[in-house]
Amino acid sequence: MNSINNNLNIELFAAYEYVRAKIAGFQPFMGIVLGSGLGGLADEIEVVTKVPYSEIPGFPLSTVEGHKGEYLFGYLGKVPVVMMNGRVHYYEGYPMNQVVMPSRIMALLGVKGIFLTNASGGLNRTFHPGTLMCINDHISAFIPSPLIGPNDERLSTRFPEMSQVYDREYIQIMHKVADENGIELRDGVYLQVSGPAYESPAESRAFQMLGADAVGMSTVCEAIVLNAMHIRLLALSCVTDMAIDNEDSSLTHEEVQAVANQASEKLKTIVKNTVSYIYNMSYND
Repeated sequence: MNSINNNLNIELFAAYEYVRAKIAGFQPFMGIVLGSGLGGLADEIEVVTKVPYSEIPGFPLSTVEGHKGEYLFGYLGKVPVVMMNGRVHYYEGYPMNQVVMPSRIMALLGVKGIFLTNASGGLNRTFHPGTLMCINDHISAFIPSPLIGPNDERLSTRFPEMSQVYDREYIQIMHKVADENGIELRDGVYLQVSGPAYESPAESRAFQMLGADAVGMSTVCEAIVLNAMHIRLLALSCVTDMAIDNEDSSLTHEEVQAVANQASEKLKTIVKNTVSYIYNMSYND
């Protein structure tokens, strides 16, 4: 176990050095992670440098349709950002330490905050397909912790405090942006499962009883390591189906992508304006 984790950390820092060399001094202010069907935001960036995951030594590759697998460095409006256009997932067969490698590299690049996005199944019956949910807490008990194994103090504390993973000030800004643009934005608790199977009706009912408002296959593992690295976080979920009412329906990945695509304009508006607001606020303080 020790040698596996040490090798992964060696790969992490080698990958970080490769990416840092490729961006030639460009300093991103904010990191953004694009989830399933939400890649349209990548078209909004004025790209300075593109780094495909396939070029980075020791880097995990995304195998899921709709996840391109590249870092984009450039400007979202006036804000210098790094965007993960596609993420890797635990269900693709990677060890959890590799699943969170792309997010850790964004943190090592010195971003001031990271904006996570995903597609999810709704468990709160007041939601509907297309609902946008600000994640204000999460449940991680159904996935292995990405912090298991020997701790590297360069990356995180051994026992990170988890009472405020998602930054309250950033959440207030995101709600302000949504209100100003007439977009309904709900708050809720997100639960991550390993996937790739969607939830059974009994599982969905159980997750709802635990207090989850939405369920998905990503994000929480990334949030855990980024919180341990003291990165300020925001997370936005697009509810693409109602997992709690799936007894008499079938669901495909293509349908998830289609609903996310329909909600993409609202999502892009929230992400772009929230990042801009945070950037302006930071430089006016």
